[in-house]
Amino acid sequence: MRPFLAAFLLLPLTAATAPVPQPALAPLTFEQIAPEGTKMPRFKVDAAWPAMPDDLLLGQVSGVAVGPDDSVWVVHRPHSLTGTDTGLTQTPPIAACCKPAPPVVRFGKDGRYINGWGGAENAPNIDGVNQWPASLHGIFVDEAGSVWFGGNGKGDHVVLNYSPDGKFIRSFGRRDKTGGNDATDQLGNPSDVNHSDGMVLISDGYVNRRVIGFDAQTGGYKGRWGAYGKPPSGPVLQGAFDQSHAVDPSLVANPAASIFGSIVHCVAPTKDGYLYVCDRNNNRAQLFKRERNGGLTFVRDLAIAPETGGTHTVTDIAFSPDPQQTYMYVADMMNGRIWILERKTHAILGAIGRVGRQAGQFTWLHSIDTDSDGNIYATEVNTGRRVQKLVFTGIE
Repeated sequence: MRPFLAAFLLLPLTAATAPVPQPALAPLTFEQIAPEGTKMPRFKVDAAWPAMPDDLLLGQVSGVAVGPDDSVWVVHRPHSLTGTDTGLTQTPPIAACCKPAPPVVRFGKDGRYINGWGGAENAPNIDGVNQWPASLHGIFVDEAGSVWFGGNGKGDHVVLNYSPDGKFIRSFGRRDKTGGNDATDQLGNPSDVNHSDGMVLISDGYVNRRVIGFDAQTGGYKGRWGAYGKPPSGPVLQGAFDQSHAVDPSLVANPAASIFGSIVHCVAPTKDGYLYVCDRNNNRAQLFKRERNGGLTFVRDLAIAPETGGTHTVTDIAFSPDPQQTYMYVADMMNGRIWILERKTHAILGAIGRVGRQAGQFTWLHSIDTDSDGNIYATEVNTGRRVQKLVFTGIE
């Protein structure tokens, strides 16, 4: 071992060394859009959240989900870290820190690091192909506490389901096999997943342009839907997704397009039987009614900052935790904002955040979720590479 590193590397770099941080609340950039005096949720950012172990580092954090016990789960992309980020993994080590955190990480609501797992060693081999995604995307934790996620890397045409301690349960789709919008047993870079009410719904996603559903018990195909609930159509992506595609200046949003844009980015069901689908590159969400037979009936378009270009706007949707889910929150990647809407009317009340790298600002804002207290958790990809906690301070 190099002598100048010895003093650092002899420290016990474990999860136990990371103390639970005391909240450090700071104001957020806020814009009120509703008339003065309109009450709406208010937030501050907890700049001390979360407490990472001394030797671990997150890469691009591509998904966040709050479990039934209010623990906070994230998936990140270890491959997005560089050699200067991970000096501790070199042979010999070239720095006092760090090494990549496990791909799937679980935090307590207080920011305490609970555990992490994942990687090829946790995934099954099917027909000689390991099913672990090359680039994780999206995460969902169901009422039983099991964990779901997909991927948008080369060949990542699979959704995986695990127990909370990282034991493989089942999968939908197969790595390296994709069949386009009409396939009923294959996926195309699935971006998000939900398991509820006897259905597994997947936004499918970066290669295909659709939502697809499966029976949660049998795994059997239930249906597929494009924009406006019509049969899915539109060109599928050929080859691996390239992030540079997201900022192509020729990619112009059309919030009235007859087909989904090139990134169907989320599925967000409500407690009262509706489903929002993020049509990111068209700067809109589409709202559907979930039917008893498992079908989806189109209700309305919801455009968010429709003139926005670049990485566009609607990347994820979350809701306030009250029984009526009175408020909905829409993540806007390009503008670095979380829009606050009244869900019943879809009136835009205000927005929090801005583009930036300080606490409460966002670089490539990607995924959001809420806990039982109404706090928002938000992740960033590309060069953002973090998860933040926005603390609910009340309705004012």
